[in-house]
Formats: sequence, C-alpha cells, structure tokens
Amino acid sequence: MAADPASEALEEEQHGTRLQRIALVAGSALCAINIWTGAPLLAVWVGSHLQKSATGLSMTAVFSVIAVLAVMVGLLAWALAWLNQKYDEVTGREAAGRYTSPWLRSMRGEREVDVRRKFGISTIERVVIVCVIGAVLTFEIWFFFFAGSSLPAQ
Repeated sequence: MAADPASEALEEEQHGTRLQRIALVAGSALCAINIWTGAPLLAVWVGSHLQKSATGLSMTAVFSVIAVLAVMVGLLAWALAWLNQKYDEVTGREAAGRYTSPWLRSMRGEREVDVRRKFGISTIERVVIVCVIGAVLTFEIWFFFFAGSSLPAQ
C-alpha cells in the first residue's frame, strides 16, 4: 500500500523544521555562552597582544579590551535577536508587539501580564535564561570556593 503523498510532504516539512529549530537553538546557546566566555577571552587576548611591555599596563591595552568586548557583546546580542526572530518564523510564532516603556503607556493600555500570557517565552529565550543562570552560578562557585583570597597573607 502506497503512502499518501500529502502526509509524506507534511512529514518531510516537519522534519526540516525540526532540524532548523535544533540548529537555531544550538546557535543561540553558542551565542549566549560566548557572551560570557568567548567575548571576554578574545578581548583580553587582543589587549595582551597590544601590550608593549611586560612590566606595566598601557592604556592602549585597556581601551582595546573595552572596545573589543563592547563590539563582540553587541554583535552576539544582535545575533541572538536575529536567531530568535528566525526561530519565531520557523515555528510560526506570532511576533510580539512593540514594547512601550511603562511611563509612556496609556493608563488603559494592556497589562504586561496579558502580553506575557499572549506571547509567552520562546525556546531561544529559555536557552538564554539557562545560560545566564549557569554563568552566574559558575562564577559564584568559582569565586566562593576556588578563587582564594587576593589579600596578602600575614
């Protein structure tokens, strides 16, 4: 018995969509992790290559670290927003309305709870939340248990 061509096409389309969703979620996880790890490491690496002497710290190195970090975090945040938009397109999720600051809203405007209930949190947003919580917890564990004291011993 031959399978229905329409159901085969639908199954193939869903499989492609599933692969696209997995790729978008993996890309967003990479971006979110690199905001905390890759961007600072790259900025320090660039600053270390611009450092002239081994004895003192130059302002060129400091400003280059700040500039590279700002650019990289900005690019990664833009990439996360783009990935979230593409994920919404692939899944057919309705785009959220433009966000208006509370002090600019009408007194009879929609409540934030209603907007959240309508749009919810996407999988990409959940991945970013998990990455941020993981980064903060990792930092706290390192700081409190492994970093040791920077104060001189007496």
